[in-house]
Amino acid sequence: MRILITGGAGCLGSNLIEHWLPQGHEIYVIDNFATGKREVVPEVPGLTVKEGSITDPALVEACFQQFKPELVVHSAAAYKDPDDWVEDACTNVIGSAYIAKAAKAHGVKRLINFQTALSYGRPNQLPIPASHPSAPFTSYGISKTAGEQYMLLSGIPTLSLRIANVTGPRLAIGPIPTFYKRLKAGQSCFCSDTARDFLDMSDFLAFMDLAISENAPTGVFNVSSGEAHTIKEIFDIVTDYLGLGRQEVPITPPAADDVPVVALDSNETLKAFGWKPKIGFVETVKRQMAWYDQYGITDVYSHLKAPTTSK
Repeated sequence: MRILITGGAGCLGSNLIEHWLPQGHEIYVIDNFATGKREVVPEVPGLTVKEGSITDPALVEACFQQFKPELVVHSAAAYKDPDDWVEDACTNVIGSAYIAKAAKAHGVKRLINFQTALSYGRPNQLPIPASHPSAPFTSYGISKTAGEQYMLLSGIPTLSLRIANVTGPRLAIGPIPTFYKRLKAGQSCFCSDTARDFLDMSDFLAFMDLAISENAPTGVFNVSSGEAHTIKEIFDIVTDYLGLGRQEVPITPPAADDVPVVALDSNETLKAFGWKPKIGFVETVKRQMAWYDQYGITDVYSHLKAPTTSK
């Protein structure tokens, strides 16, 4: 299959590339490397990388015209600066609209959009079903929710995924790498009084294998464990893993723009796709730290290797 991935140099996109290339898929990446890393998408057979922004309609059109993708995975997003509303809107709304229109114009068979749980805002029930009303209150959540609507408006069979916190290779942000790095360096930590839903990368990739099937369900689905675990739980697992024993740590209230608890109900995903996570929470965190043990806390290590030239 010819698969175009926007934001393919990010954590999720690059893991999909490593997973799908050995299966014989041909992959084309559009990435401006604002957050993704060039090192994770080296020149290897079956992979084409185009540096540029999805906010450039001429570039988007040229990529679709050249590659003629059968499937589009829309992973590109702006999220670094919560106060840069214009950048969020340009990338997450206008860029998404360009991708959706190009996909429609070029007869793409299927569109998969990565959405944030922030689209639900502060939920009125837990775990959060995919039918929960959208009520985003951050720039990222607002812009991603608008962009999702353009994907669904395209008329192409579209699967939009509200995704939990996926852990795996090259995860360099969030509580797990922060605690691992700081505790190994003998530095102090604190825990936000919040809880999140964590999903192992292997479970995410198993779902995506189902999602790219031409006859797979469409619509909006949660991809998650369905369980909320506190940041303090992560801290305790990390200290145990590092042989430091249980430690006292300051617990701080959630920030004003934070959501105290996020857990996504994936029961409808199980019914529609026959999928459910296999890796439990504790094992998920331990597997992440085992990766750090081997490769360090970095978002640039890649198992893909550029071809070597013989002299």
